[in-house]
Amino acid sequence: MPNVPKFKLNTGAMMPAVGLGGWAGTTDDIRKDAWQWMLPALQSGYELIDTAYAYGTEATVADTIKRAGIPREKVWITTKLHNQHHGPYVEEYFEISLKNLQTDYVDLYLMHWPQAQKYHPDKWDLFDKDGSTICFDTPIFNETWARMEKLYESGRAKAIGVSNFSVKNLEKLFETAKVVPAVNQVEMHPFLVQQDLKDYCDKKGIVLTAYSPTGYQNVLTDPTIVELAKKYQVSPVQVVLAWHLARGVSVVPKSSNEQRQKDNINLPTLDPEDVKRITALDRGQRLCNYPDKNGKVWGWTMEQLGW
Repeated sequence: MPNVPKFKLNTGAMMPAVGLGGWAGTTDDIRKDAWQWMLPALQSGYELIDTAYAYGTEATVADTIKRAGIPREKVWITTKLHNQHHGPYVEEYFEISLKNLQTDYVDLYLMHWPQAQKYHPDKWDLFDKDGSTICFDTPIFNETWARMEKLYESGRAKAIGVSNFSVKNLEKLFETAKVVPAVNQVEMHPFLVQQDLKDYCDKKGIVLTAYSPTGYQNVLTDPTIVELAKKYQVSPVQVVLAWHLARGVSVVPKSSNEQRQKDNINLPTLDPEDVKRITALDRGQRLCNYPDKNGKVWGWTMEQLGW
């Protein structure tokens, strides 16, 4: 089994630095069948699966762990509070997530986005006449965080954190927060380095986790990445993931290919100069979550997001 490095959270917990992204797709069948590629990942040595209520794969994660015959405590489960479930819905939907996951605790519970979407019990997202997600000014994320702090105090969420938070919104959170987020999960790759956010989170003791960590083919075909892949005799993906770890950033790449899953937890150690070369590719470019035609991302403007 590979020796996957671990990062120490401000709770004292040791979180695997490389996990398996649990996004599967948008249909029920695809989500239900995701165990077929999650299972070989656990068998290959993965110790962390990153899911979310919005991914629709929480139950699949539970099914996969059961099929693998691995004790629950040996698998780190991260899940996330959906945008519709801010404020008064936190406790109810946390319990639903626990039920989906067939567990009495999660290792990490994240606020998926800072914005509160309009709630509907049967629909994932509600859109306005212009096609943007409908969001409300209240409840603000500070109220949601206060409720998440109680989940942490109860022991049912071993750690709590945020996702898609900028320095601006972290500063707002700290106006009322009693618990410092353990993790901030954000889009991050060589074209979106976010050094200011990295420095801020380092100062506050918050571990950054990168989603969409490879930057897709946009990054993977960059001449510098291709050159370094040849130098280290690995794939471009392995080079980019190694760069994240060299920066102290954990990653949750999604792969349904068994060999690539294995590659993603067998990474080279990059020379410091090569880490700098990759960092220099930064262009502040978002490749996963970027503004719609109205200049909004899931209902919030770039200014509101602090991006």
